[in-house]
Amino acid sequence: MTTNILSIGQSALAAAQVGLATTGHNIANSGTAGYTRQVVTQGAVAGQNSGYGFVGKGTEVTGVTRVYNEFLSTQVLGAQVNMSALDTYYAQIRRIDNLLADASAGVSPALQDFFRSVQNLAAQPNDPASRQSLLSSSESLASRFNGLDAQLAEIRSGVNGEIESSVSAINAYARQIGQLNDAIEKATTAAQGKPPNDLLDQRDRLVQELGKEVRVTVVNQGNSANVFIGNGQPLVVGSKTYSLAATGSPTDSTRTVVAYLSRDKATVLADGALPGGRLGGLFEFRSRTLDPAQNALGRVAIGMAVAVNAQHRLGQTPSGAMGADLFSVPQPLASSSRDNAGTGVAAATIADPSQLTTSDYRLQFDGTNYKLTRLSDNNVTTLAGLPQTVDGFTLSLTGAAATGDSFLIRPTAAGGSQLSVLLKDTAQLAAAAPVRTAAIAANAGTGTISAGSVDASFVQSAIAAPVTLQFASAGSQLSGFPAVPVTVTANGSSTTYAAGAAIPFIADASYAFGGMQVRLSGQPANGDRFRIEANTGGSGDARNAALIADLQGAMTLAGGTAHFQGAYASLVADIGNKARELEVTSAAAGTYHTQAVAAQQGESGVNLDEEAGNLLRYQQAYQAAGKLMQTAGEMFDILLQLGR
Repeated sequence: MTTNILSIGQSALAAAQVGLATTGHNIANSGTAGYTRQVVTQGAVAGQNSGYGFVGKGTEVTGVTRVYNEFLSTQVLGAQVNMSALDTYYAQIRRIDNLLADASAGVSPALQDFFRSVQNLAAQPNDPASRQSLLSSSESLASRFNGLDAQLAEIRSGVNGEIESSVSAINAYARQIGQLNDAIEKATTAAQGKPPNDLLDQRDRLVQELGKEVRVTVVNQGNSANVFIGNGQPLVVGSKTYSLAATGSPTDSTRTVVAYLSRDKATVLADGALPGGRLGGLFEFRSRTLDPAQNALGRVAIGMAVAVNAQHRLGQTPSGAMGADLFSVPQPLASSSRDNAGTGVAAATIADPSQLTTSDYRLQFDGTNYKLTRLSDNNVTTLAGLPQTVDGFTLSLTGAAATGDSFLIRPTAAGGSQLSVLLKDTAQLAAAAPVRTAAIAANAGTGTISAGSVDASFVQSAIAAPVTLQFASAGSQLSGFPAVPVTVTANGSSTTYAAGAAIPFIADASYAFGGMQVRLSGQPANGDRFRIEANTGGSGDARNAALIADLQGAMTLAGGTAHFQGAYASLVADIGNKARELEVTSAAAGTYHTQAVAAQQGESGVNLDEEAGNLLRYQQAYQAAGKLMQTAGEMFDILLQLGR
C-alpha cells in the first residue's frame, strides 16, 4: 500500500509539474503574435482490483492541447483578407484623388485659361499680346495634361513594384508553410499522434500573414494544411509548394501581371483570378480606377485637340493661309501578344472622339472572325473583317493573324502623355474666317446675307473668283451659284439641287455649296445682288476665334453628353466618390476584423489573470503531491523500523 501511495503522489507531482510548465509557457507567450493558449488534459489511471473494490493508482497527463476554434480562426482570416484588400485600394486611390482634385494642379484651371485666351484673341485679333497669350496657354494646357499623366504613370510604376513585392511575400510564406507541414508530420509521428502545438501556431500565423497578401482557402489533410489561393490554384499541398512570378503582360510590357508556375510552365493569370488581400486590392485599383482615370484624362485631351484643330483649320491666318493643327492628336496604342503565332500587326486611329469610351479593348482572332472585348464591361463585338470602326476608333490589321492571336487596344491611354502644341509662331493662328459676304449697296430690297461659314470640305480655290448671287422676282429664284450642287435648308428640311439647276429663294434659308454656307433673310427686290468672296486681308476679323471659344461649352464627349471641363469634372467626382466609399468600407472592415480577433482571442488567447489562478492551483497541487509522497516515505520508514 505504501508503494501504491508513493506512486500516486509521484503521478500527481508529475501532473502538477506539467501544469506549472504549461501555465508558465502561456504566460511567457502572452505577447507572442499568433500564440494559442495551451491547456493540460489529464485523466485517472485505472484502479487496481483489491477484492473489496478498485483502488485508484493516481493520474496521468493525456495531452497538452491548444484551445483552438477553427470557425473563429477562419472568420479572422476572412476578415483579414477583406480588410487588407480594401486598405490597399483606399491607400492607392487617395493618391489619385488628391492629384486630380487639386484646384491649382488639375486640368480645369488650364482649360479655363486656354479658352479665356481664345476669347481675348476673339476680342482683339490684331493684338500681338493676345496671340502670344493663346500660344502660352496652349503650351500650359498641354504641359498640364503631360504632367498629370506622368504622375499617373508613376503611380502605375509603384503598383507594379508592390505587385512584385506581394508575389515575393506569397512565395516566401508558401515555402515556410510547406516546411512546417513537413515538420508537423514528423513531430506528430514521433510523438505518436500528439500535436506539436507551437508548430501548429506558427503555421496558422503564416496562413494569417498570407491572407494579408491574397485570398486563402485552407483544406486540412491529415496533419498537413493544404493552401489554395485565388480561384483554387494550389499553393501548398503537404510539403510541396508552388510559386507565383511577377512578369510583364504578354500584350503590354509596362504592365506587371502574375503568372502561376507549375511543371516549369508559366501561366499568366487574369487580374481578377487573385482577389483579396494586398495583391487583389492592387489589381482591383489598377483595373477599376487607375486605367479608367488615365483613359478618361486622355479622352479629354484627344477630344479637345480634335475639336480645336478641326475648327482652327477652318480659319484664316493674317497672311491669308488656312489654319493648321494647333495641337497634336494622340493616337491609340495597339500592341500584339508576345505569344502570337501570326504576323498580324494591329493599329487604330481616332474616328469620332464623341464616341470614345474610357475602356481598353482586347482583340482576338478565332480563325474566322475577330472578337473585340471591351474590358470595362466585357462586352464582345464580333467583327467579320477589318478595318472596322467601333466606339469612336477605327481598327485595322496588317499581316496575317493566326488562330488564337490577341492584341491589346488602348484608344485613349496616350492622350495625356502625347498631347503637344504644334504651332510656335503667333502668325500661324487662324482667328479670321476665310470668306466674307456683303449685300450690294445699290440693293433696293430688305434682303440680308449672313457673314458666311465654311466646313471641312471648303477649299480656298472655290472662291478664287468672287461669287455674286442675284435675286429674280420672277419665280423667286437666285442665280450666280458656281457649277456645284447647292443644298437649301429651310424649316428643318434640306433639299440638294444639282449643279446648274434653278435655285429657289426662301427667306431665312441657308445655302450650302463648295464647303461654304450663307443664310439669306428679308425680302430682296428684283435684281438685288449679294457678294461672297475670299476674306483677303481680313484684319480685325475674329469669327473663327469666336467659334473656337464656343467649343468650351460644346457637348463633344461621351456621346454628346459632356463638354471638356464637364468630362474632367466627372472624372474627379467619380474618383472622389469612390475614395469616400472605400474610406467608409475600409473602416467598417477594420472594425469587423477587430471584432473577429477579439472573439478569437477571447477563447484562444492568454488571459494573465486566469493563468495566475492556474499557477496558484498547480502550485498547491504540487505541494500537496509532495506532502503525499512525504507521508508515504514516513509510512515506509515505520515499516522498516517494525521489521527490525
